[in-house]
Amino acid sequence: MNFLNEIAHRFPDAISLAAGRPFEGFFDPADVPRYFDIYRRYLTDRLDGDDAAVRRTLLQYGRTKGIIHELIAEHLRVDEGITAAPDALVVTVGCQEALWLTLRALRRDERDVLLAVTPSYVGVHGAAMMVDMPVLPVREAADGIDLDDLVAVVRRARAAGRNPRACYVIPDFANPSGVRLDRAKRERLLGIAAAEDLLLLEDNPYGLFGDPAGPPTLKALDRHGQVVYLGSFAKTGLPGARVGYVLADQEVTGAPAGQPLLADQLAKLKSMLTVNTSPIAQAVIGGKLLAHGHSLRAANARETETYRGNLAQVLAGLEKRFTDLPSVSWNVPEGGFFLLLTVPFTAGDDLLAHCAAVHRVLWTPIHHFYADATPRNVLRLSFSHLLPAEIEDGLDRLAEFIRAQSAGN
Repeated sequence: MNFLNEIAHRFPDAISLAAGRPFEGFFDPADVPRYFDIYRRYLTDRLDGDDAAVRRTLLQYGRTKGIIHELIAEHLRVDEGITAAPDALVVTVGCQEALWLTLRALRRDERDVLLAVTPSYVGVHGAAMMVDMPVLPVREAADGIDLDDLVAVVRRARAAGRNPRACYVIPDFANPSGVRLDRAKRERLLGIAAAEDLLLLEDNPYGLFGDPAGPPTLKALDRHGQVVYLGSFAKTGLPGARVGYVLADQEVTGAPAGQPLLADQLAKLKSMLTVNTSPIAQAVIGGKLLAHGHSLRAANARETETYRGNLAQVLAGLEKRFTDLPSVSWNVPEGGFFLLLTVPFTAGDDLLAHCAAVHRVLWTPIHHFYADATPRNVLRLSFSHLLPAEIEDGLDRLAEFIRAQSAGN
């Protein structure tokens, strides 16, 4: 992320097909005090008009697990069909903290390893590195994950004396591929997790932008406590609030009395890391949930239409510009923020810098999602934050770059 930010700063006139950010056209600073006030009024009612308690809840150090946990539980019921006990939720400083806390809690000794579909979100590699938990790659398939390889990786790891603790997956519009697992594959994945005694860490920042009739989340299908659900309000709420959460309702063997859940262990770790998540930021997100009947799917109707339109425009634009170049191909996601573009040359950081300087367009080299320094011939394109005219201009510049590289110039 630092590298991409540096490139963007050096070339401010470059159009970014790299940044996986929400569309800013609907941001309104006035929403912040409005949502805060909605939550304040709700809290006042809940506390029977006790103004001192309201001030303390909103402005003082707060509950480590968070103050909007009950609203999040209702949101999960309404939007995802997930039954969540509020006490099994920990409200975090973005989803990245939720991921770190979970890995830190799972990591017991040097034998522990994490599995992750590869290529995978950059942040999971960073979080695993910070807790000293090696990441074993599981092959990606055209439909999301190679389940045979997942089983093989688990069994090879155990045969080598390692302890696979969990597998990290983004079932809905994965970063970087944009792929969405169908229901049958989700059911098979859950079955394998149960058979192999493996937790699944389900990260779902993009799912609410998909078809409501699409497949349920893994957590909604979970019948055996195999899924730890990682959530974020960065895409659906407000990225500047930096509020995420983790639903960790698994019971922990040998846990202290009154703290039976994995969520309780995460809260202990959080109390030594960030103490608590900003109650002010939580209040803003809580107010947005209240304003929209706890449904962020409903609250993001405009955004969903924008992202779907942008995806359709990018896919049509690639077809228009590269139909005569069979060496250039791309996948076709059903939604989300990203897709992958395969090109006939190796595309690393140096080439991105050249592209930014000469062609004034940015993209993300795929090797960052493998957590190594080996350039590959795949680019991640993001389209979520762009206007239609920017998409057309960006694709023109990208086509110019790819044709020049393909010709050896």
